[in-house]
Amino acid sequence: MRIGVAGLGAMGSAIAARLLEAGHRVTVWNRTAAKTKPLADAGAKVAASPGEVAAASEAIITILTDGAAIDAVYNGPSGLLSGDVKDKLFIEMSTVSPKVETALAPKVQSKGGVFVECPVGGSTAPARQGKLLGLMGAEGAAAARARAILGQLCRKVEHCGPVGAGSSMKLAINLPLMVAWQAYGEAFAIARDVGWEPRRLLDLFVESNGANNGLKMRADMIVAMLENRDPGPTTFSIANAVKDLRTMVDAGTAKGADMPATKAALAAFEEANKKGLGGGDGARQSVYWASRKS
Repeated sequence: MRIGVAGLGAMGSAIAARLLEAGHRVTVWNRTAAKTKPLADAGAKVAASPGEVAAASEAIITILTDGAAIDAVYNGPSGLLSGDVKDKLFIEMSTVSPKVETALAPKVQSKGGVFVECPVGGSTAPARQGKLLGLMGAEGAAAARARAILGQLCRKVEHCGPVGAGSSMKLAINLPLMVAWQAYGEAFAIARDVGWEPRRLLDLFVESNGANNGLKMRADMIVAMLENRDPGPTTFSIANAVKDLRTMVDAGTAKGADMPATKAALAAFEEANKKGLGGGDGARQSVYWASRKS
């Protein structure tokens, strides 16, 4: 199948690579052209604009930073919707507010396109293995059409409801993990004068009822950071956590919910971001707070 991918951040690049390995003819575009080179070397065609991606593809996947980036890529002068997109399938996978997706869907549909939102749970390693968790928002026929592609990217695709429901669920399932990184940092701060080496401390936490899957998966990374060693590549950055936490607060407020824990986590992540830690993995928030002086 001819599939386009617009937006080659860490996740977009991993998804495009997965699709190439699955045998699809993939066309890619990214605002920073240098990011297209590894995929071009792997056999992808590189487009000069989002409009060229749409023209070359039967289905188009986007995974972009925020609502402003989505608007530019879809609605710009050479955007995805600038040409004839009748009957083309658009799968929008960004982590954004539900209102961004519900505003975009009718624009795609008015051009004759088919729109599905499907933000995903998981990082770059599951993306390369086709083991993401897909949270789809779409009408029935559109959802059915997208499943073949999403099934090659995801271990499970959950049809959450109409457009907007997928985004709501993505924010909901990410929220506890973001708050937890701050909670672990505060917990480590309480324990720091006990004098345990990092490995022993993390082993105890992983065995406790308070350990979530994120902590279990990143325990070795946290030990390395506590020991001032290289923790390896970032899978989800503090800067991205700030963006997502802001979106969570906005989404909750729009639904009439107060978000005190999320607001507190956001303020703490913003502090770490301002300290120059934005490129570090979200788990670094726990390490930063553990050694922070009040």
